Amino acid sequence: MTIPLLTRSSHRPALRFLGALDLPFARLHECAGPARHSFAMLLIGALRGPVLWIAPAWASDHLNSDGICPLTGTENGPETLIFITPDRREDLLWCMEEALRSGTVPLIIADLPEPPALTPVRRLHLAAEEGAARGPHRPLGLILTPGEGGAPGVETRWHMAPAHTPEASCWHLTRRRARTAPPAAWHLTGQPGAWALKQT
Repeated sequence: MTIPLLTRSSHRPALRFLGALDLPFARLHECAGPARHSFAMLLIGALRGPVLWIAPAWASDHLNSDGICPLTGTENGPETLIFITPDRREDLLWCMEEALRSGTVPLIIADLPEPPALTPVRRLHLAAEEGAARGPHRPLGLILTPGEGGAPGVETRWHMAPAHTPEASCWHLTRRRARTAPPAAWHLTGQPGAWALKQT
């Protein structure tokens, strides 16, 4: 008699990016670190379709369109980004929740001033699941948080930092937490369509 074994691998459909890493759809993920915006660009490049980018109206730093294509490639460049800039802090997560619930776009990114608490994270998970059942897409939510991040209850938590050399653009990518995979770290080099990921 064969006994099925329990595994940590997820049975949820997931976005495969960088050729080897997965982010389950209809869930909320987090990335922190000085290259967190670069991480977001990698996800944009791995998807097809419009992307909502939610950031506070009072934020002093903004995306530079010249820096987007080197990470996303030409298939899903700056023209696919739709920017939402709420004036009130509480509207950042409200906008994300409503966008996830609609299921009309594949990726919703919120650039937050601080990590959200557990209750808002749970609400965002539920909204993403509802959007997957209701809309044409299984939406993926990504929050970008300053410092070391640490939002409770996220499906996965990542950290990305630059590790450039005079010869090449390089990054250090760390999966700090995932419900279905152990912590791990990689050295990332290359360009869209030719990324090289080496575990460290």
